[in-house]
Amino acid sequence: MISRLGRGSEQVASFVGGVFIMILNILRNLTRLPKSLGLIVEQMMSMGVASLPIVVLTSVFIGMVTTFQAQFQAGEYVPTVYISMSVSKAIMIELGPIMTGLVVAGRVGSSIAAELGTMRVTEQIDALETLAIDPVGYLVLPRFVSGIVMLPMLVIISEAVAIAGGLLVAVLGLDIPLHTFISGLRIHFVARELFGGLLKAFFFGGIIAVMGSYHGFETKGGAEGVGKATTRAVVSSSVLILVSNYLIARLVFR
Repeated sequence: MISRLGRGSEQVASFVGGVFIMILNILRNLTRLPKSLGLIVEQMMSMGVASLPIVVLTSVFIGMVTTFQAQFQAGEYVPTVYISMSVSKAIMIELGPIMTGLVVAGRVGSSIAAELGTMRVTEQIDALETLAIDPVGYLVLPRFVSGIVMLPMLVIISEAVAIAGGLLVAVLGLDIPLHTFISGLRIHFVARELFGGLLKAFFFGGIIAVMGSYHGFETKGGAEGVGKATTRAVVSSSVLILVSNYLIARLVFR
């Protein structure tokens, strides 16, 4: 038992230390940004634009089910105008950032880990180091910048689509007048709630990029190791997204 605890503590310390060192290396390579614009744009297309279909699809149904549940739970106790208000707040503060972050973590985090993991086991990363090219600056920095830029944009689109899906259900399925739903969106709108959700998305994008890159760089053992790295990247990204969501909420929405 003690030996297992010791090995577990060693693995946790190694993980925390490795992630911390990677973040420091990313910050140290920020001066490379002007030289990496082409790679950054390429990663923005891959991480952001290519993720739009799945983000839009999930957001529509999130908005629809949230509106239906709000009506089902509170329709008999609160005025109808407050249904859309509660839906918009739930989407802006929690559902939009969280669901988009988890969806992108599954799609993009796994892709980053698989790509970099394959480069590690085929010694392509070692070749970059042999050529005096910093692999963190060349491979990780563009993905990190793309993550922190594109995820807030995806969240904005996700929230707009989710609210539109909620409006569709409210008007066509729950017989809530259109003007009533729209009036409810304006009630008690607080800009801090919108920007708080976008702040979460900013950190979520960084988490996804760092976790995918870290586990990709740590890949060992050929094809099996790439598969394990992909799984670890998605799991660690998802867990850290949920943990950071709580911490940011405590700071922003006190």
